[in-house]
Amino acid sequence: MMTLSILSAQPSAPPLPTSFPPSPNPNPNLSLSPLPSLTCALQCQHFQSCSGCTQELNLHRPIILDDVTDFFNNHGVSDFTFDSCRLWGWRCRAKLAVRGSSNSPLIGLYQENSHNIVDIPHCKAHHPSINATVELLKQGITHLKVEPYDEDQGTGELRYVQMAVTMNNTSLPASQRYRNGKVQVTLVWNSRNENSPSSEKLKALANFLWRNGGPRSNVHLIHSVWANFQTSTNNVETSFRRNRLLEHVGGIDIALAPSSFGQANTRAFDSLLHQLQKYVPYGAAVADLYAGAGVIGLSLAATRKCRQELRWSVKCIEINKEAKLSFEKTVGRLPKSIDSTISWHHADTSIGPLSWLVGSDVVVVDPPRKGLDPSLVDALRTLSLAEKRAMLTERSFSKVKNEKRPWILRAKEASVQIESKTSPEEGQSLPKTLIYISCGWESFKEDCKSLLSRKEWHLDKAHGFNFFPGTQSIEVLAVFKRGPGAGLKKKKSGKRKKRPL
Repeated sequence: MMTLSILSAQPSAPPLPTSFPPSPNPNPNLSLSPLPSLTCALQCQHFQSCSGCTQELNLHRPIILDDVTDFFNNHGVSDFTFDSCRLWGWRCRAKLAVRGSSNSPLIGLYQENSHNIVDIPHCKAHHPSINATVELLKQGITHLKVEPYDEDQGTGELRYVQMAVTMNNTSLPASQRYRNGKVQVTLVWNSRNENSPSSEKLKALANFLWRNGGPRSNVHLIHSVWANFQTSTNNVETSFRRNRLLEHVGGIDIALAPSSFGQANTRAFDSLLHQLQKYVPYGAAVADLYAGAGVIGLSLAATRKCRQELRWSVKCIEINKEAKLSFEKTVGRLPKSIDSTISWHHADTSIGPLSWLVGSDVVVVDPPRKGLDPSLVDALRTLSLAEKRAMLTERSFSKVKNEKRPWILRAKEASVQIESKTSPEEGQSLPKTLIYISCGWESFKEDCKSLLSRKEWHLDKAHGFNFFPGTQSIEVLAVFKRGPGAGLKKKKSGKRKKRPL
């Protein structure tokens, strides 16, 4: 029977302006026994009607954790750990529908299997600054007679609101930054662009939020105000106040526009990144697939303290071209001491995936919930065959990449390259370590079984993170190593050789 280690979350700082109980602090060597239910209960008045949370008790221990623990135990990982993380006020990104009327606006989530809105002003999952900003937005809607969207008629003005919290305020002590988080507000407006007839009311609403929640207000809540003009056929984004949101995770400051993907649970993501960094050796070359704005790859470049003689490189590959600008902004804030070749490529990893694996010691994958692309799984499962079949010179590999694969050429044209002072040459090695970050447990299990089926890889370490307390989701960090693994190798025969007389 394996031992599951449940890591404690740090006690919650007193939130502002609402309150919720502190996170539990269980013994790190705790066995499988759950804590008393009420100690880790959601205790949210919206639970029965809101579709956001599905587990009310034992937030520190999602029901799915038993399956996760057994799976890794059956695949040779006997030291799986689980970080319960912050249990209340953890959500730092939320997209909420705006419905109802200007006199009685509803801001919240849809009921399960319906388009009926549940107003959630006291959500226990939201960072308290989000709840406070929702209340301020309701006041602005009523004061300015802004009409919420009507789905049946296709009329109204404000469709949705997206809120993202930043805690990157270095002027405050670290212990105070969480509860003083500021909100990047994006108003999703039902019009084609800022020249539409209702745009004056939009500007008035943005000014209302800034005047009553900006830096000169009595309670500073708002980081910036953006607008997204959205009808059924178009989607245009613009900014009214200030610039991109900055957040400090994984040892770097990341710059995110409202359209950029960002983790909802910022603190849990930061914990995962610090755990991941332990499995990347100094001097390794890294390929970061499904990279988004390159947060994982850039955090590795920064925190592994690369020096000139190490000639370290990071390749970030992402299919969404909108992530390029956030990558460039983040790179601009990296410490000047970093001497690495860092690149971002707009490319589909499902096409010619082997070309992105070549020259890397470590591959990091962070796919969407559906898991890895089948072509990438096949490439990872057959690396040994590729090595035996290839034995290619550097010149021939360059020819394959640059002449026979036009999609690679297009990817390079859309790439961003930050050169190292040492001008390292890309080697032709293939990765020995695969780090898989998963938000979809069922798809991870299928991918894992495929990777292990040909004994090309074996599971070495695994960690779980409670990214979404109150739900049946779990974030997994799994480390694979090339080869069948010590526990799976053929046992030596017990017969002893006869000694000559």
